[in-house]
Amino acid sequence: MATLTHLEAPDIRAAKRLVVKIGSALLVDRTRGLKLDWLGALALDVAEARGRGCDVVLVSSGSIALGRKVLNLGDGVLTLEQAQAAAAVGQIRLARAYEEVLAPHGITTAQVLVTLEDTTDRRRYLNSRATMETLLGFGVVPIVNENDTVATDEIRFGDNDRLAAQIAVTVGADQLILLSDVDGFYSANPKQDPSAQRFDLVEAITPAIEAMAGDPISGMSKGGMKTKLMAAKTAVAGGCAMAIMEGSVMRPLQALAAGAARTWFVAQGDPQAARKRWISAMKPKGELQLDAGAVTALRAGKSLLPAGVRAVTGNFGRGEPVSILSPDGVVLGKGLVRYTAEEARAIAGHKSGEIEAILGYAGRAALVHRDDMVV
Repeated sequence: MATLTHLEAPDIRAAKRLVVKIGSALLVDRTRGLKLDWLGALALDVAEARGRGCDVVLVSSGSIALGRKVLNLGDGVLTLEQAQAAAAVGQIRLARAYEEVLAPHGITTAQVLVTLEDTTDRRRYLNSRATMETLLGFGVVPIVNENDTVATDEIRFGDNDRLAAQIAVTVGADQLILLSDVDGFYSANPKQDPSAQRFDLVEAITPAIEAMAGDPISGMSKGGMKTKLMAAKTAVAGGCAMAIMEGSVMRPLQALAAGAARTWFVAQGDPQAARKRWISAMKPKGELQLDAGAVTALRAGKSLLPAGVRAVTGNFGRGEPVSILSPDGVVLGKGLVRYTAEEARAIAGHKSGEIEAILGYAGRAALVHRDDMVV
């Protein structure tokens, strides 16, 4: 098939942190419900990835499709209230199914429900990122879905393709796999145009590429190729390569590693570099002036602790960007601060163990974590 780059395709076996999005049509049969045999085969893929030291996050559709079957809501368009009710019924069944297929492999799962606000609001974003990092640090496989039980149209992602891309960027994944009902990105809708070509590799998402995107093919899925391209743009800009593949085959990740038909979108750099560029481009809302010891620690790759801060200026909220200054006022870099300006002023110069006594709650040890800092 065609290629739009001279680069080699990524190898899923080399992924250090992998996000896999599972579409409703792959997971739920309209008459039988959950496809437990397929889900069990996917669990083998997840266990294999975990066995080679790869962190795995699953972004799974299917809660509304499961819930509407239980509630006998039929195939028609659901009202917002019906969709939220179906999601509430289906989500518990979906989470339990993942737990049951992964537990025999010694894998602990966690349910993570998010809305668009959780990634657009910096404070919620930092909370989500810290929670996901902690779960992955414990070897847990998070099962992520949009919180359809409370999300309204104004705070929805609208599809799990874009949610998966945002999650991939949030956790610093190096690969995102969209398991779909199509085997890649085509020059036109292959069901409508027999001459349509599938691209093996896409280096840049140009206006010409975007013009090729069609509409959804599956009646169960909300995301068509346009939303997959939107997901790809988010992912690759965040340093994460993205693949689209047909996922109904048993052991889809194994099939991808073996050379199954797919389209890879090439990442722009690595996740950490992309995150640093993002932080560097932000306009600071305040300043943290350090002592000499803190400067030395930062240059050694350490996080910024409250004890190393001599002065705090500006008015900023939690998760907002601040400039980091040397003792003589030279700008050393920028970072996303984990406390408000008022809180930062209160704990500046104090040891992390004193934070709870000062603020009245057990806060985070670092004022600015090294992953949220450009020095």
